[in-house]
Amino acid sequence: MSQIAGVPVTDAPRRTNRAMTLVLAVACGLTVANLYYSQPLLDLIAGSFGVSQGAATVVVTLTQAGYAVGLLFLLTLGDLVENRTLATRTLVATAIALLLTAVSPVFGMFLAVSVLVGVTSVVAQVLVPLAAHLAPADQRGKFVGRVMSGLLLGILLARTISSLVADLLGWRAIYFVSAALMIVLSAVLHRMLPKRRPDHTASYRSLLASVGELVRNEPVLRRRALCQAMMFGAFTAFWTAIAYELIGEHGFGQAQIALFALVGAGGAAAAPIGGWVADRGHGRAASGGALLLASLTFVLAALGHRSVLLLALAAVLLDFAVQCHQVMSQHEIYGLRADARARINTVYMTTVFVGGAVSSAVTGVLYSAYAWTGTCLFAMVLPLVGLLVWAYGWWTTRRARPSVDVERLVGVRHTADVA
Repeated sequence: MSQIAGVPVTDAPRRTNRAMTLVLAVACGLTVANLYYSQPLLDLIAGSFGVSQGAATVVVTLTQAGYAVGLLFLLTLGDLVENRTLATRTLVATAIALLLTAVSPVFGMFLAVSVLVGVTSVVAQVLVPLAAHLAPADQRGKFVGRVMSGLLLGILLARTISSLVADLLGWRAIYFVSAALMIVLSAVLHRMLPKRRPDHTASYRSLLASVGELVRNEPVLRRRALCQAMMFGAFTAFWTAIAYELIGEHGFGQAQIALFALVGAGGAAAAPIGGWVADRGHGRAASGGALLLASLTFVLAALGHRSVLLLALAAVLLDFAVQCHQVMSQHEIYGLRADARARINTVYMTTVFVGGAVSSAVTGVLYSAYAWTGTCLFAMVLPLVGLLVWAYGWWTTRRARPSVDVERLVGVRHTADVA
């Protein structure tokens, strides 16, 4: 049986408390923020290295691609290696990568170490399954939702903080600051996190092979991952292009961009709401509504691109929809197999961030060619694709349900006959 702090996993939820949930939420927020510090700074980065805006957008693409690689090859270790050790040592590697990013003299080196920042920032996704292990089964959605609130705030506040720091100290300063935070966080997690030793004694190679088996054998995981990849692609498109739009169309400076990003943090309220809905058994149905809402926000963003107020409203609604769908998806997939949550998260989050990386690359091209309207049209279509996948899953589930009921009825009659 898995061990957490020397106690069986089944007894561990009793030890879960608000302080631990807060630590996990803060840790997720600080680590995932590393992926987003560059987004509002792309104009400054382009000017510093003497490259085009389209070339600067590659920074976002490569950071997210690196994160996808880390999810595939590092996150899988969460089902093999003691989780606290994995998290704290990876954070030290993140700090080193951030320092290299801060001192990069040329754009090529900056791009290369941005990949390393992405690879090593997967600690957030090591901690989310740990939160699911610590939580009581009937409250898993609530606990994961709270931790995901921290992760969402990290994503959104990263843009605000990096913009403010850049305005005061230059764009490189945020990487020095974050490197120091990673060292502090590593020490805090080492002190506060319980140990969790996974059951698995198989080799790393066989564990990676089992990831492919999960993809083949778990259709719910495939659908949830693809739908969230479409949602995250839309999310990435919006936040990759919005800084250019605010600077070019509205004359914003870095401090004003910081305030705009702060407004978007209102969407963080979605994570606990999504967990509450999922705990009451409505997560699958509500996911369709979240996908539709995400698509409609880009109609609002496109029609109201001359209004900062409408753009801010679109940001809040988009973040709300994306995070609701995220928490409801994780609630469902973590219930599939308790012994494989790290690998399930590997499949899910790798798919999601591949979607984000592809979207950021496409967004850079589209914004250069078709500006904000083209970006919104592209991003609007992505959740609609997810909605089609959701509808197919809903239809197949409802179609299979009568046959299951018939099997149960036959079983009951057979039992009665035997009796």
